[in-house]
Amino acid sequence: MSNPKAILETSLGSFEVELYTDQMPITAGNFVTLAKSGFYDDLHFHRVIQNFMVQFGCPHSKDPKSPRAGTGDGPNGPIKDEFPPNAKISNEPGTLSMANTGAPNSGSSQFFINTAHNSFLDWFTPGQSKHPVFGRVTSGMDVVQKIESTRTDRSDRPIEPVKMLKVTIVEG
Repeated sequence: MSNPKAILETSLGSFEVELYTDQMPITAGNFVTLAKSGFYDDLHFHRVIQNFMVQFGCPHSKDPKSPRAGTGDGPNGPIKDEFPPNAKISNEPGTLSMANTGAPNSGSSQFFINTAHNSFLDWFTPGQSKHPVFGRVTSGMDVVQKIESTRTDRSDRPIEPVKMLKVTIVEG
């Protein structure tokens, strides 16, 4: 059985991702569970930094102007860090990576899509950042780039909110 895919429909267009459940079962599985429950539907991208990444998945981002956007966990709470030796996948453009607070086992529902090669975020390189990759954009990277190029305020929030209309899981 192949990995599941997800279709992410945003207010700026749709893109598709492959989720690496074969290599990252905890992290990718958490995303699949949340997506199937409808958790991600109607949330907004709350952090967008050109030439770096676009971040999504905070429950407080249902209101795109909420000062708490970017601070929340999903209904399953934090998940265990997943750093399998057979899944040393770098934070390259188009990869999905688990966001966290910097503390161990603090990933939850938030993730980001790399728009540059952010190897300093790889969990298997020296340094503090530990962000495991659990998927990759397979089509519609132009939509991710459109999100990345939206104008932002001083807090890196899109001035014109970018909404996730629906996330649909397509089993592999």
